Amino acid sequence: METKSRVWDSPLLKHLLIGLAACVTYVLAAKLSLRLATVHPSASPFWPPTGLAILTLLLLGQRYWPAIFLGAFLVNLTTAGSLFTSLGIAAGNALEAVTATYLVSRFANGKDVFDRTRDILLFALYGGILSTAVAATFGVTSLALGGFAPWRQYAIIWRTWWLGDAAGALVFTPFLLLWCTNLSWKWSKPRFAEAAALLVSTLLISGIVFGPLLHSEVRNDPWTFLCTPFLIWAAFRFGPRETSAVICVVCAIAVVGTTHGYGPFARRSPNDSLLLMQSFLSIQALMTLVFAAEVSERRRQEEHARMLAVRDPLTGLANYRLLVERVAEEIRRYGRTGKPFAVLLLDLDALKKINDEYGHLVGSLAICRVAEVLHLSCRETDTAARYGGDEFALVLTESTAESATVVARRVAERLSQDAEEPRISVSIGVAEFPRDGATIEHLLSAADHALYNDKRLGVGQSHRSEAKK
Repeated sequence: METKSRVWDSPLLKHLLIGLAACVTYVLAAKLSLRLATVHPSASPFWPPTGLAILTLLLLGQRYWPAIFLGAFLVNLTTAGSLFTSLGIAAGNALEAVTATYLVSRFANGKDVFDRTRDILLFALYGGILSTAVAATFGVTSLALGGFAPWRQYAIIWRTWWLGDAAGALVFTPFLLLWCTNLSWKWSKPRFAEAAALLVSTLLISGIVFGPLLHSEVRNDPWTFLCTPFLIWAAFRFGPRETSAVICVVCAIAVVGTTHGYGPFARRSPNDSLLLMQSFLSIQALMTLVFAAEVSERRRQEEHARMLAVRDPLTGLANYRLLVERVAEEIRRYGRTGKPFAVLLLDLDALKKINDEYGHLVGSLAICRVAEVLHLSCRETDTAARYGGDEFALVLTESTAESATVVARRVAERLSQDAEEPRISVSIGVAEFPRDGATIEHLLSAADHALYNDKRLGVGQSHRSEAKK
């Protein structure tokens, strides 16, 4: 039993199983895609396996290229051609994925390629244009040399192959990569409702544009652009991950509808129809992802600016501005619930002596050590703040002075147990609302008075404020 356990826990076996899963997935996706092939059995105008191959190597590493090679070889060996042509096509598909992955990892931020506009455009160049040309060239040349494709049709087969792979990279790689690297759902109920409305609306409008319902009215008019507002909705209100999902929904409906002769891209030639459709959707996908990335980056910058406005840059604690806002919130909460709250003011003892003896860098680290202890000593509903240079504050929701004193002792005890040099301690003052002050100014003044008494009585002795009413 022990030997079997070691075999199943072998890293080599795990890599083989993962590679086999990637290979099987590639084969299934490729077989489905080849059902769209018309100009040649091996050249599909829409090729999602390219996106799957790039995803595999980006997430798992380039050492898994044999899985892509084997998958492509098996697909083509069972489709059309010989052993020679299948090896050539497989080599091109594997090299396509390796080239795209290397260039994206080297120049476009790797797995985070869809976070920034510059990287998305580089991905379009490396993954959607250059690397796909490699696969098309290898594939069509192999078929022509093997006698399975006439040289006079080289250009049309190459164009179909190249554009199909490009569409697979631009449409499916973002969807697969963004969802595989982030599966968390942190939406509120209104956000879920908005997402549901977006999905239903997208399905409806895509069904109208690419379906049989209004085919006679739609086919000769540019109604395809009716899908654009819904893509913009996804990009503006959600983000690149959700936007990529909406793009794939539109793409799936468009492929099915166009294949059956519906929608504005329907032509006499099924291959031309799909090439027109996927070219349009690839450009739409690229532009929408760029817009989504810009919106997300703008949101990150605004969030960072908000954080800098209310956070102390050294400790990460709330600054004085946020402290006052939280105290005001607690005062309003008291008006609704009648439950008191407490404020602790803390002062780092002998900070000047630490700066003089050890240097200001050690003094800053001492301030950070106090901030870390405050983080550990308060609840999620409490607010820890840096009140001034060496002064801190702690707002304890729904707490009395007695329970706040327990927290103060806990802070002092944790600091006393910190063996790092120099040893640090704090003086602490406690005030309770509304007993010790009915306004922000009076409450903080009462806590400051208690802090002063604590300093007079000795380091680390926390005393409850007895401010006169």
